[in-house]
Parts: sequence; C-alpha cells; structure tokens
Amino acid sequence: MRLPAWLLSDRAGLALLTALTVLAIGVPALNLLLPTDHPLHLSAYTITLIGKYLCYALLAVSVDLVWGYMGILSLGHAAFFALGGYCFGMYLMRQIGARGVYGNSELPDFMVFLNWSELPWYWYGFDQFWFAALMVLIVPGLLAFVFGWFAFRSRVSGVYLSIITQALTYALMLAFFRNEMGFGGNNGLTDFKEVLGFSLHADGTRIVLFALSALALAGGYLACRWLVSTRLGRVLVAIRDSEDRARFLGYRVERVKALVFTFSAMLAGVAGALYVPQVGIINPGEFAPLNSIEAVIWVAVGGRGTLVGAVVGAVLVNYAKTWLTGALPEVWLFALGGLFVAVTLLLPRGLIALWRRREATA
Repeated sequence: MRLPAWLLSDRAGLALLTALTVLAIGVPALNLLLPTDHPLHLSAYTITLIGKYLCYALLAVSVDLVWGYMGILSLGHAAFFALGGYCFGMYLMRQIGARGVYGNSELPDFMVFLNWSELPWYWYGFDQFWFAALMVLIVPGLLAFVFGWFAFRSRVSGVYLSIITQALTYALMLAFFRNEMGFGGNNGLTDFKEVLGFSLHADGTRIVLFALSALALAGGYLACRWLVSTRLGRVLVAIRDSEDRARFLGYRVERVKALVFTFSAMLAGVAGALYVPQVGIINPGEFAPLNSIEAVIWVAVGGRGTLVGAVVGAVLVNYAKTWLTGALPEVWLFALGGLFVAVTLLLPRGLIALWRRREATA
C-alpha cells in the first residue's frame, strides 16, 4: 500500500512512527520471550516510566497543534489532560467495588469516609468502560468548545487569551481540591485495582497500557499531521500569520479556532486517560498551571510547529527531569528555566531544526 504524499515527505515523522511501532511490538515481545534477568527485558518500573513519557508526548502534540500551527499559546492544556484522567479514574474507582477499605460496593472509600449517603449523579455510568471512554473525549472537548466559542467570538487573543487559559486551569484546580466536589479532594482518586477485569499491578497489564500509549501517540500524530496537510491546515497557518487578513478573505476564523482547539483538548484528554492507570493516581495537582507551562516548554525545546519536535521535547525534558529530580532535586526548576532560555536564544526553532539542517546538507 502506497503511503500518502503528506506522510512520505515527512521523514522525521516516518522515523517517529517507526520507533513507536518498534516500541509497541518489540517491548512486549522481548519481555514475553526473554528471562527477567536479560538486559533487554524491561522492568515494570521502566515500562511505566516510558509509558508516562509517551502520554506526555501526546499532550505536547496537542499543545503544538494549537500553538505551532494556529498561534494560540494555551497555558491551560493541563486542565484537559487532568479531566481526561479524572474521567478514566472514576471508572477505575467504580471497579474497586467491595474491595475498598470500607467494603462499600457502591461508594468509593473517600465518599464513605466523608459520610456521603449516595453516589452523586455525575458518577452514574462510570461503571461501564464504554461510557468512561466516551467521557474522556466529551468532557475535555465540551469544555474546550464552550471556552473557545466565547473567547474566540470575543476576539480575545495573544497574551490575554494565554492568561485566561491559565486562569481556567487554576480555577479547576481549586475546585477539585474541595471535598464537596466529589472527586476525592486533595488526595484525588487512587488505589485502583483493575481495568476490564485485568489487574493493574500485573506486568502484562502494564505492558498492554504501554503499547496502547505508543499506539495512541502514533494515532494522534498521524491525525494532526493529516490535519495540517489539508486545506484546513493551511487556513490555520494563515490565521497564525495574519488573523485579520484571513478574516477579510471570508474565513470563519472563530469557528476554525473553536474546532481545532476542541480537537486538541480531546487529544489531551486521551493522554490523561492513558496516564492515570499507569501511575495509579490522579489528583488536583495535575491541574496546576506549572504543568501547562512545562508542556509549552517541551514544545519550544523540541520545535514549535513541527509535531515531531513536540514529541522529542516532551521525552527529552521529562527524562532530564527524572534524572535531575533524583540526583539534584533542588536544581531541577533552575535547569528547566535555563533550558528554555538557552533554546529560545540559541535554537529558536527547537532541536528539530538540527535534524532538518542535517537533512538539508545531506
């Protein structure tokens, strides 16, 4: 089968997709065939860690779609990531049943502890996997659409829009910290047992979640790459470069922005849903504005407006974070800020520019 022209011309993208395919197929195969003491057999910790990086990479792709191609600097995408995580976390909590600390088959432990008498109406349906999977897309997408519709119709843009998106995620963080909201308060949702009848602590389940994360990233990348290669993608770039001119030419800029912003939020929600069962917890800290700022830094480091660069930046920065927070925890934030400044001054187009420069001279 012949690959489409928009993908054939994307050598970096093909390399990324190849790497993700190798990860999704090779890691499970090696862990199944090789003994646990073999160097190529990855531990459960390593698989979970890489799975987290892949989820972060999908979040970075969603940020790059709206920032790199539409010029919207969103400082609130962590909200969509967290909402997707909470939706799937609610499903995982409903699967605990009577195995919780208090042995209540209907109410999660934190509700029993807080003397809730019945399950809130917005928890209904989350005992079904299909319903939770649907909500992972609908909840972040609906919030993004409503927010975007009013913000873009009011022609809020630039730094003002960035501040509003940051205020949105901060407001959600404060709301989810409240016990009355029914989402576990400060502790959030945790102590998950199983998904679709499979234990979350089993190595096989972790490998499957890892493979699904790799496939979701590949699918998200392909969807975004296809989108930016279409006529709509050219409209996005036109809006980014000169919004007034695009509006003068007759394009419904507000509708285009709302549509793509909603799609981006849904991708972030999927990333959050895959993240939660791998780390085993979701709490209001995921809404923190700093998380959204970090996602923007990932994209800037890798290369804004490239999609591949967003993946590279997310993986490299989070690997550095894992290493530095273990070796020199007090240095991490300074290193992150210094990295952002250095890339902005020395590599304004990100690390992916080095790849393209090498490609051009080859």
